[in-house]
Amino acid sequence: MSWKDEYKRKLCSMKEAVSHIKSGDRVVVTHACGEPSAMLDVMVENAARYENVEIVHMVAMGGAKYCLPEMEKHFRHNSLFVGGSTRKAVEEGRGDFTPVYFSEVPNLLRTTLYPNVLLMHLSPPDEHGFCSYGISVDYTKPAAEVADLRIAQINKNMPRTMGDSFIHVSKLDHIVEHDAPIIELQPPQISEVERAIGKNCASLVRDGDTLQLGIGAIPDAVLLSLKDKQDLGIHSEMFSDGVVDLVEAGVITNRCKTLLPGKSVVTFLMGTRRLYDYVHDNPEVQMMPVDFVNNPAVIAQNDNLVSINSCVQVDLFGQVVSESVGLRQISGVGGQVDFVRGANLSKNGRTIMAMPSTAQGGKVSKIVPLIDTGASVTTSRYDVNYVVTEHGVAQLKFRTLRERARQLIDIAHPDFRPSLIEEFEKRFKSKF
Repeated sequence: MSWKDEYKRKLCSMKEAVSHIKSGDRVVVTHACGEPSAMLDVMVENAARYENVEIVHMVAMGGAKYCLPEMEKHFRHNSLFVGGSTRKAVEEGRGDFTPVYFSEVPNLLRTTLYPNVLLMHLSPPDEHGFCSYGISVDYTKPAAEVADLRIAQINKNMPRTMGDSFIHVSKLDHIVEHDAPIIELQPPQISEVERAIGKNCASLVRDGDTLQLGIGAIPDAVLLSLKDKQDLGIHSEMFSDGVVDLVEAGVITNRCKTLLPGKSVVTFLMGTRRLYDYVHDNPEVQMMPVDFVNNPAVIAQNDNLVSINSCVQVDLFGQVVSESVGLRQISGVGGQVDFVRGANLSKNGRTIMAMPSTAQGGKVSKIVPLIDTGASVTTSRYDVNYVVTEHGVAQLKFRTLRERARQLIDIAHPDFRPSLIEEFEKRFKSKF
C-alpha cells in the first residue's frame, strides 16, 4: 500500500479521532504553541463519554478547558510546567504538578507516564510521506515512539522544520485534516528596567558566543542589546522572533559554534507567524528532541555557551527561586538547570540569572535575606554564576558567602539595601 492510500485510510473526522480515547487513558499533548487546540476542544465537548482521563503536557497555550471545575470528573491535568491556564486547577487540587527537568521528560514518558494516546500537530506530508513535528519536537517525537495510539492533526499552516523532526504517515493511527492558524506568542512590551537588565546581560556576551535564551521581556531585551556583536550562535531549548532580527542583521551566523556549526539548534519555538515562516524549510534551523538539545553533556560540547534565564527571587547565599512564590507553584524548572549545568561544563561558558530588583510595583525586593517559606530552590548556590538586575552584575561563582552577599546587595534596589546591609552585618558579624 502506498503512503497516500494509507493516509486516506486513516483520515477521519476530529470527533471520530478523539472517540478512540477511553476512560482511564493517559493522553499526552504536544507542547506550547504546537498544541492541537481544536482536538482538545472537541474532546472537552464530548466530555460525557470520558472518566478519569489524565492529560499530560508542559506549557498549555490554548484555553485548557479540561481544567475547568466542571470537568473534574472527566479529566485530570498532570502539568510538567504550570502555566496561566492550568495554574488554578493545580492550586485547587483538581490537577497535579510533576517536577521534572525538561531534558528528562522523554524518559519520564518512556518509564513512568507512559502515553496511551498522543495528540500531536503536524505539517502535511512531503512527497515521501513524512510529516514534520513543526514547532514542537521536544517531547512530542519521543512520545510518538512509545505511545499506544497516535492521533495527528495535519495543518498546512504548521511549518516544515528540519532536523530530527519527522514522522512517517505509516506511524500514525488516526489523521485529522484541520487547517487553522498556529498559536502565536506576540512580542512583549519591554520596560526601561528590562532594557537596563538586557544591557547588563549583553555586557557578559562576547563575539562568537553560543546563546541559550528563555522567553519573555528580559530575553527579548537581551537580544535588542546584542546588535553590536558578531558571529553569535544558538543552542537553546527555544527561541522567538528576536532571533530572526539578529539573523537578518548578520549578528547570528553560528559560524563559531563547536557543535553543529552553521546551525541554530532548538527543540521548540514560540513566536509569531514571522518566526514560523522563517523556520519553514530552513536547513539552518535544526529542530531536535529535548533529550538531545537540553542534555547537559551535549550542551557542554558548545564552547563559550552563555545561558540566560530569568528568576523570581535570589537570597544572599545565591540560591535561585524561579518556579514558585512560597508554596504556590507558578511555572516549572523547564530547561533552566539543564542549561546552567551545561554552561558550567562548557569551555569558557557562563550562566546568567536575570530579574528586576523589585516586584509588586517596587514594594518587594527580589534579593532577599531568606527565600520565602515553602519556595523551591530551582538553581542551587553551587551552580549559580552571574546574577543580573537593572542595577548591575553580581558574579557569585567561586565566591565566599560573605562576598556573594556583598555583591548581591550592590545590585539590589537602593530602597532595600539598608535592610539587607543590616542582615549582612548580623549574619556575618562584620561591617558591610
